[in-house]
Amino acid sequence: MILVAGPYRSGTGDDPAKLAANVAAMEAFAMPLFRAGHVPLVGEWLGLPLATLAGSVRTGDVAFEEVFHPIAERLLERCDALLRVGGPSEGADRGLAVYHALREVPGCEATAD
Repeated sequence: MILVAGPYRSGTGDDPAKLAANVAAMEAFAMPLFRAGHVPLVGEWLGLPLATLAGSVRTGDVAFEEVFHPIAERLLERCDALLRVGGPSEGADRGLAVYHALREVPGCEATAD
């Protein structure tokens, strides 16, 4: 299982379109990872719905903060590796294999990224 990690809020001013673009940028790596035999995971796939269930009404509110980074930390405990994309990701790199390009991931060597 490989967690795709990249910036979510950085440089967005919490603009919904920019936030969505950041998620889409991370999601672009999911199918290549899957096709190479890995289980891709984007933390926002769990963090955002969970924040909504916690009562979040806007990015960065108390309910959002209650779950968004903690769920990522829990995911990192269960992932085999991390693919960092698009720049720094707060809370990542916790002793896992860390890839900085798709072509570094086993099975994705021929992929141009």
